[in-house]
Amino acid sequence: MIETRFEDRMALLEAEIAGRFPDARGRFGPYGGRYVPETLVPALDRLEEGVRRWLADPQFQAELGAQLNTWVGRPTPLTHAPTLSARWNASVWLKREDLAHTGAHKINNAIGQALLAKRLGAKRVVAETGAGQHGVASAAACARVGLPCTVYMGAVDCERQAPNVGRMKLLGATVVPVTSGDQTLRAAVDEALRDWVSDPDGTYYLLGSAIGPHPYPYLVRELQSAIGRETRAQMLAQAGGLPDAVVACVGGGSNSIGMFHPFVADTGVELIGVEAGGRGSALGDNSATLSFGRPGVLQGAYSILLQDDNGQIQETHSVSAGLDYPGVGPEHSFLMSIGRVRYEYATDDESLEALAECCEAEGILSAIETSHAYVGARKYASRRPGARIVICLSGRGDKDMPTLQRTLLKGKL
Repeated sequence: MIETRFEDRMALLEAEIAGRFPDARGRFGPYGGRYVPETLVPALDRLEEGVRRWLADPQFQAELGAQLNTWVGRPTPLTHAPTLSARWNASVWLKREDLAHTGAHKINNAIGQALLAKRLGAKRVVAETGAGQHGVASAAACARVGLPCTVYMGAVDCERQAPNVGRMKLLGATVVPVTSGDQTLRAAVDEALRDWVSDPDGTYYLLGSAIGPHPYPYLVRELQSAIGRETRAQMLAQAGGLPDAVVACVGGGSNSIGMFHPFVADTGVELIGVEAGGRGSALGDNSATLSFGRPGVLQGAYSILLQDDNGQIQETHSVSAGLDYPGVGPEHSFLMSIGRVRYEYATDDESLEALAECCEAEGILSAIETSHAYVGARKYASRRPGARIVICLSGRGDKDMPTLQRTLLKGKL
């Protein structure tokens, strides 16, 4: 882990608040950057130029805003959770990304990048997916803007997330099962990158998380920050003040960076990211990158990774397909290094138990990814009785029914 002195951490936090990251090299402190084949450099340069141009363009923002408001369904509600609040002795609020079109936060990023792809003259779009949420969002967004879409998905994930495979196909996407590597999200990203390398001029890679080479971590953060901006305004209006803590699950890190970023300057608000602790702390038994990883390069960026003593990236495990990834977005690594966000992990068993509690207490079937955040929020509440806590409910759990039938519902059907 990269150690940073307290004085340096404070200076870096001030720079983050001032908007100076990523820097001109695409780095958040030491993390980030661009480590790609030479054939992709021109495509990434064009993308960076397009991001800087179009994200600041009023007409683009107006079109994006119209899609978010009338098609995606933003703003999503901020819902008070009365039963969880009573049980946990806290004031618990849920940011309902499960109520966005396609059922998760992924659509915020997908529609923004699909609109950007059109402006950059792309002829087709490729995407990767783990749990299928980003694949469904990409398929829907491409259908909306009129671009053909190919989604790469690990063969293991295709099996455990079969409902989302069907949804992608109905939305017009071509779904390609990936049988190489670990057959989960990392392998899907590898195949999408290979596709992009073969045609960097005509193909747009619609990356789904805040990972990868610059400018993707910045682009995804900007598009997903709608979550945190809305939440901040809603808490002030509905609860009369900011929360004591904001909690989100962390895989690659798109829902969490979108939720956290607008709160970074509010230093009185604790930010807590919860990773997938899987079935144990050994390499291969979890996906808790920031808890057990070390710095390295994966899929275009320098970040914290799960790797062995020889630097070989390790296979991961999580009951949640969407968190099953051996890396994390570089801005998360940076926020941990300066102490602005605390990162914890929740095990498979803890997360499934928390999912069941939310179903029974609030009548909401959340994604298994989100249930990791419930665990972190409940632990925070036990340390801070009466605290005001916001949880990013990143997606709905319909997609997880095959997994839940093998776990929580085993023997009950």
